Amino acid sequence: MLKPFMPQLVYFEPGALEYPLGKQLKEKFEKLDVEIRYTTSHNQVRNLPGENHFQKYRIAKSTLVVGVRKTLKFDTSKPSAEYAIPFATGCMGHCHYCYLQTTMGSKPYIRTYVNVDEIFDAADQYIKERAPEFTRFEAACTSDIVGIDHITHTLKRAIEHFGESEHGKLRFVTKFHHVDHLLDAKHNGKTRFRFSINADYVIKNFEPGTSRLDQRIEAAAKVAEAGYPLGFIVAPIYLHEGWEEGYKTMFEHLEATLPASAKKDLTFEFIQHRFTKPAKRVIEKNYPMTKLELNEEERRYKWGKYGIGKYIYQKDEEQDIKYHLYSYMEKAFPDAKLEYFT
Repeated sequence: MLKPFMPQLVYFEPGALEYPLGKQLKEKFEKLDVEIRYTTSHNQVRNLPGENHFQKYRIAKSTLVVGVRKTLKFDTSKPSAEYAIPFATGCMGHCHYCYLQTTMGSKPYIRTYVNVDEIFDAADQYIKERAPEFTRFEAACTSDIVGIDHITHTLKRAIEHFGESEHGKLRFVTKFHHVDHLLDAKHNGKTRFRFSINADYVIKNFEPGTSRLDQRIEAAAKVAEAGYPLGFIVAPIYLHEGWEEGYKTMFEHLEATLPASAKKDLTFEFIQHRFTKPAKRVIEKNYPMTKLELNEEERRYKWGKYGIGKYIYQKDEEQDIKYHLYSYMEKAFPDAKLEYFT
C-alpha cells in the first residue's frame, strides 16, 4: 500500500514564515522530527545531499521546499483550462516519461507556496476580466497537487474558494489515491476531479512511487460519491505488447467500479506517448535501467511551437490507438465526453 508522501528533508524560505501556512508547516515538521534547513529562495536549493547524480535526484524527490510564489501572472493552460494556477511545483512520483523532468531540470525537488490568499486574489482578478464567461484553472500543470495536499490542505482551500465563485472553475489531475480529506470539501460542483489512469503494464513499469490502478479507481469512486464532476486522463497511451487488451481491461475495470451517478457527466482526455531529444537525455540519466521505448527511428517527428520538436507515433499507429480507445470508451461510457485526443 502506497503511504502518503512525507518529506525526508524540508527547506524554508525565510519569507514563508511570515504566512500562517508557513508557520503551521514548520510546527508540523518540527513535531514529526523532519530535518529542517533554510534557503534564500525556492529556486536556489544548491546543497542537497547525495554522492552522485543518481542519489541527489532521489533525495531531491523526497525534499519539500516551502516558499512564496512571487510571480502571480498565470500561464495560459491548453487544452484543459484557460490558466494554470500555481500552488506547487514538482512531484514525488517517479514516472519515467514525465515532461517535468526536462522543464524542472536541476530542480526536481517539490515546492509548495504558502501565499495562498494572494494566489486566490490573482485568480479572482482573471475571473473578473473574463466574466460572465467561465474561467477554468488547472492546478496540476507543474505538480501532482493531491500528492502533498494531506500536508498543506491548500487544494482543499482552493476547492472551497472556487466553490463560492460565480464564474471560476478548478480542475486538477492526480495519480494518488490519498483523497479522503477532500471528500467533505464544499465544492458546489465547480471542481472537476480527474485521475490519470493507464494500462497496468505502463503503471507497473514506468510509474513507480504512484498509486496502483485499482487504488486510483477506488479513489475515483469515492470522489464521485462525494458529488464531484469526474474525469480521466489516459496518458501516456503507450504501445506495448498486448496494449489493446491492457487498455480494454482498464476500461472494463473502471466501468465495473464507478457508481452510476459518476457516469452521467464524465470526461476523458487521451494523450499519446511522445518525447523530445532533451527529454530522452534526461530520462536516460535519471532512469538508466528504464524499459521505456525512445527510438527516434521508429517515430515521426512533429515540429514544436518553440523549435523543439516531438517524436510521436506513426500515422497508422495513431489511427490504431484512436480506433481502439474510442471504441472501449464508447462501450463502457456511452454518455462520456472526450475532451481531446492528442
